[in-house]
Parts: sequence; C-alpha cells; structure tokens
Amino acid sequence: MPLYEKYVGRSRDDFATLEDLQKNYKVTVGDDFNYSYDVVDEIARQTPDKLAMLWVSNEGVERRFTFEDLRRLSNQAANLLTSLGVGKGDCVMLVLKRGYQFWYTLLALHRIGAIAIPATHLLTAKDYVYRANAATVKMMRFFFLMIRRPPRSTLFP
Repeated sequence: MPLYEKYVGRSRDDFATLEDLQKNYKVTVGDDFNYSYDVVDEIARQTPDKLAMLWVSNEGVERRFTFEDLRRLSNQAANLLTSLGVGKGDCVMLVLKRGYQFWYTLLALHRIGAIAIPATHLLTAKDYVYRANAATVKMMRFFFLMIRRPPRSTLFP
C-alpha cells in the first residue's frame, strides 16, 4: 500500500472533484507517528535510490540525496546528538543558513523526539541568548559547529 493511502485511507484518484477532496480528505496518524521512521525510512526501504532532495549552492554546486542518504545521515546525526545528551523533548536551535545539513539534522531531531527551533543566521548574539533562554534550548547547531548549553553560565544567564 502506498504511504499516501496508509495515512489518508484512499487513493488520490478516489476523489472525484476538488470539492470532494476538500470535504473528505483526512490524514490519520497514530500517537506514535514519527516522520523520520514512518515516512523517510519507509521510502528508503522501498526505493533506496529514489531522489529525495536536490540541493544547489549559491555557486551552482549540486548535491543529490536519495532517501537512503537521508536515512543514513539522519541516523548518524541522531546518534551524535544523543551522545551529546540531546533527548526526547529537548529543544535544539538550528542555525544552518540554507545548507543541506539543516534537513538531515531536522530528521535526526524528529528521530530522537527532540524539538527543532529553526533560527536565522542574521540574529545578533543578544537574540540568540534571548531565544536560548526563552525556549530552554539544550543545544545550538551552527553550520558545522555544535554548542551544548552549559549549566547556568554567564553565556546563558
């Protein structure tokens, strides 16, 4: 059964009109639904070489990622994050500009059950400190750098 049908309960072709779709479209997922496991990993299992993402840098350099690539990279990132103490319910701020690293790190956080807080790289230090304190951020991920929140330090008063 295609994933779409698994969560909607019917084929896309079953909707006769747009009105029918608007009236009867309903996504049903269980309380244990996890996008990384239930969607990305399932597509990687069924069609590992299927293109999942095409990323192009400002210089025009292309990076192609299959569903298997995203599964593997997000597993590696999840293992790293958990080894650094990130767990279910923890908030992690992601400041990854427009890099492809954002996407597999986001999937890794879904995998763990942690909460991703996307933030722009244009914030000031004061903005980062405010957001980290307001959301009780456990870790910040900047480009290739990870910063663990120290226990009540001068950086995060």
